[in-house]
Amino acid sequence: TWEVRANDRGYHRQFKKKFAFCLSKRKYSGNAIRTAKYNLLTFLPLNLYEQFHRMANVYFVFVILLQTFPEISTLPWYTLLFPLSCLLIIRGLRDLIDDIGRHQSDRNINSRPCEILAGTSFRWQKWRDICVGDIVRLHKDSSVPADLLLLRSSEPSSLCYVETADLRGETNLKFRQALLVTHQELGSEESMAAFDGRVTCEEPNSRMHTFTGTLRWRGRTHALDIDRLLLRGCRVRNTALCYGLVLYAGKWFDSKIMRNCGKIKRKKTKLDHMMDRLVVVIFLVLLLTSLGLAVASGFWARTFQEKHSYLAALYKHTTPAQQAFLNFWGFTILLSIIIPMSMYITLEFKKLNSCFINWGLEMYYGAKDIPAEARSTSLSDQLGQVEYIFSDKTGTLTQNIMSFKKCCVNGTIYGPGTGHENKQPPGSGLSWEHPGEQKLDVCDVALLEAAQRDDDPVLREFLRLLALCHTVMVEDRGDQLVYQAASPDEEALVLAAKNLGYVFLARTQDTITIRELGSTRTYELLAMLDFNSDRKRMSVLVRDPQGTIRLYTKGADTVILDRLRRRGPNETLTERALDRFAEETLRTLCVASREVSEAEFRAWSQRHREATVLLQDRARELDRLYEEMEQNLQLLGATAIEDKLQDGVPETIQLLKLGNIKVWVLTGDKQETAVNIGYACRLLTDDMEILEEKEVSSCPTPASSHSEILQVYWESNNNLSGSGDAPCSRHLSQQRPEAPCHQRAIIVSGDFLDKILHTGEVLKEEKGWPWRWLCCDRAEASQDRGGLVEKAFVELATTCQAMICCRVTPKQKALMVQLVKKHKKAVTLAIGDGANDVNMIKTADIGVGISGLEGLQAVQCSDYALAQFSFLQRLLLVHGRWNYLRICKFLRYFFYKTFAGLLGQVWFAFHSGFTAQPLYEGWFLALYNIFYTAYPVLSVGLLEQDVSAKKSLEFPELYMIGQQDELFNYRVFGVTLLHGVGTSLISFYVALWAFEDHVGTKAVGDYESFSVTVALSALLSVLVEIVLDTKYWTVLSFLMVTASLLLYCLFSFLTQSVDAFRIAPAIFRFPDASWNALTDPYVLLVVLLSLVVNTLPSLTVHAFRATLGRATTQQKIHLKAKRDPEPSVE
Repeated sequence: TWEVRANDRGYHRQFKKKFAFCLSKRKYSGNAIRTAKYNLLTFLPLNLYEQFHRMANVYFVFVILLQTFPEISTLPWYTLLFPLSCLLIIRGLRDLIDDIGRHQSDRNINSRPCEILAGTSFRWQKWRDICVGDIVRLHKDSSVPADLLLLRSSEPSSLCYVETADLRGETNLKFRQALLVTHQELGSEESMAAFDGRVTCEEPNSRMHTFTGTLRWRGRTHALDIDRLLLRGCRVRNTALCYGLVLYAGKWFDSKIMRNCGKIKRKKTKLDHMMDRLVVVIFLVLLLTSLGLAVASGFWARTFQEKHSYLAALYKHTTPAQQAFLNFWGFTILLSIIIPMSMYITLEFKKLNSCFINWGLEMYYGAKDIPAEARSTSLSDQLGQVEYIFSDKTGTLTQNIMSFKKCCVNGTIYGPGTGHENKQPPGSGLSWEHPGEQKLDVCDVALLEAAQRDDDPVLREFLRLLALCHTVMVEDRGDQLVYQAASPDEEALVLAAKNLGYVFLARTQDTITIRELGSTRTYELLAMLDFNSDRKRMSVLVRDPQGTIRLYTKGADTVILDRLRRRGPNETLTERALDRFAEETLRTLCVASREVSEAEFRAWSQRHREATVLLQDRARELDRLYEEMEQNLQLLGATAIEDKLQDGVPETIQLLKLGNIKVWVLTGDKQETAVNIGYACRLLTDDMEILEEKEVSSCPTPASSHSEILQVYWESNNNLSGSGDAPCSRHLSQQRPEAPCHQRAIIVSGDFLDKILHTGEVLKEEKGWPWRWLCCDRAEASQDRGGLVEKAFVELATTCQAMICCRVTPKQKALMVQLVKKHKKAVTLAIGDGANDVNMIKTADIGVGISGLEGLQAVQCSDYALAQFSFLQRLLLVHGRWNYLRICKFLRYFFYKTFAGLLGQVWFAFHSGFTAQPLYEGWFLALYNIFYTAYPVLSVGLLEQDVSAKKSLEFPELYMIGQQDELFNYRVFGVTLLHGVGTSLISFYVALWAFEDHVGTKAVGDYESFSVTVALSALLSVLVEIVLDTKYWTVLSFLMVTASLLLYCLFSFLTQSVDAFRIAPAIFRFPDASWNALTDPYVLLVVLLSLVVNTLPSLTVHAFRATLGRATTQQKIHLKAKRDPEPSVE
């Protein structure tokens, strides 16, 4: 446990705890935070340590170390050291800049001022001076410096309003309330200084929404929960002064917000994983090639000794086997540059692609001044490979602007469509009007008149419940009542009650005041039974002015109807009304109440008080007590709230479906509401076969349900893969018998998912069942029956064109995403706007947060942030597809240019006695991938487009290329490898043929000139190949190609100058080699011949595909989209 004593620093300083070997630190830390990773002494060693966790860097250092052995060193030391140093410096500078920002942030935060109680008065000090047990005083709009127990505030009943946007992303105000005893007793600075209470609570942890503890003071124990705490990161609002006792400080990450600042797990794309495997493949090929050449060198050495005995002294001290061993390491060094180290350098700049998303005006929401934001820079290419989108409904597909539309009270439905509408707002001349009630938008005259008559006790209780059962806070600004609600639903219900004469006016720690038809009544708040996603309801226990105790409960219909005392005609009518409301896509709640006797309340209250001071299993015990109280309810009615679709949602879903992207909606609403929203947004269509859980499983037992799932899955696949006239499954819905079997949607509930995915019941095998083919040998060995059911359900769901899961919890949302990732290996995207979507967003390959009305928590945990769901179409179909195209071309040409330019080293070995003699100048090898060829490839990776943005949206079918991994896969890599091998062969052997029997007018035929000729031939061939395949030219693209040629000329002049050779002949070994070779017309003709021969195959393939090749469906769409191309700007 964690014990804190107020105003007693000495007590806390005596405790130590071990954290490494025999080292120890204080258990109760100070408040100075340190998020920076480095300091002046640790930056270099720590940063290098982190960078050498990358295996590629370790490999290159290993090769550089091999170069220190003269017997095997085949390349100059700078050939590998220079690019590796560039990579380490670029990444190190990036890390240093980031860490400087963290240092500055730490200093700014630690130096913030606050008032700390010292002696009998408060003094201004800095945040870093705060210690556990201190009492601090906070002012309006100040940030909370540590996790505090609220002791008192200047507001009535010691309420304190806080904003948690920086903590949980929720923008609405929350209220916290001090204990009654501290509110009454700690009214002066002297009493604060004399306060010696002891708090016993849980150890520091990351749970932001729960807290369990007790305060023991003056012989009495008082329960503490999260509503008594002010967490670090909150901001005090609408409260002049408040006082708090520091429980957790920030230095050792004891405060809850610091505990949640853990390392973010980096998401890797499909191409990232493929690249990791390809680098391993290239490394293995390098080793095998080195081994083969080394073996050949051994045989060559033995043959050489036999035929040329007069030169045997060359191998006097080594046998052929020893020579082969040394040459193996020599070739390993020589060919190590084939592993594309510089690709990692270039990829650091490739992340600039995310800037185009941030700058896109088409995804800027002007109404709220919210731009799109790419919060992750490493997932841009995966945006072009999404196959499944998991979407929340409320606030994501809909506007999350709630308005009270209809209700059913005592079996009577009120609202539009019932025949009682009034075109004029009936807000004038009402006897209960309050200065804050200037806008009355109730549009049903019958409901307004019934409320005004006040002769229906059920309606009276219904409206009273709406005014009492909530957590809304109110601020009376004289001419206006301003409500702060935790959710738009609650605000809509309180406003509805207000508009009908039941006005919520104020709340204190133990009272709620409302105005009922002009008469002010104050209710004693005896207990609040909180809402959570498992309970799906909330209740308040109040005592009215007459002394009667009543329980008011509101929640989902599934939980309220199960807790009714009886079912009568009114209950049946209400259930029908609920179905009708859901068909109109309205959000529904049931409301109920019951009277509680004094004796029952006393007994329950005693157990409730005991449960609230438990330090272990407090939540479980409270849930049990809540369940006990919320029984034998009397149904009062049902509410229906409208939440309209966002603009552009149907069109966006239609485009995504055309792009072969399946959209699954996961919502907490009831099935009818979700289904009708599905039709409204075109997720469901009239020609779809709707497969519901009642059709999937007609048997109530879990095992039967499993069997039915498997049978439906088999029949579904049999119909899809069999003949066209195969009958549909008898379990499929007969709602639309004419619908084709391949157009299906599945609709299930959260309870059904629990039954299917969590029971793990052993299936009873039935003879002749055709689903046994699902189990291959490997699956039978690794999966149990529960796993088979899980897989079968996912397979069934993914064969459908749409899926709607209703009444699901946040955990189930994440589970559905995880199942698809696990069994389909597909790229998933989750999009949501609320805290209940965070798990889903974190689980998906790509998380998108909507900047909505439920706060910013979803955005803070996302990879991309948008203001509207409709912007998703441009994010995926334009930016995602372009980025996938760009990264694939980038990788393809990076590998091609590496193989084309550097494999000449292998061919040269066949003509140099397999002696690991380098073909190229060391500086050419060092600069080839970094300066000579990187810029054109980088411009393709940043700017390439095949069609314009308009055409990308007009032809969403183009998106399927990324889903099928068509642009970069193992086959494409193999073709690229062969292309590079061919280019290197032609460049080498054309030059060898030209130099073998003939020399130019200047008698240029030396090794250096041959090297320059091969190098320039390969370099120009690579640049021409990239130029020919670039579809979208900009000024920057032209400058990149020009810069490559100019840099080649510049560095050749610098590294091959005679002066440089005189200064360091061991480093600059090719004096004037390029000048001597390239001023000879014969050599220029050889270079031109190599260029033509290398380019002709590519031109031939392009011409053949354009004229005689059979175009695929995707290629036909692509050709159609390219007609009349339009200029496009991201």
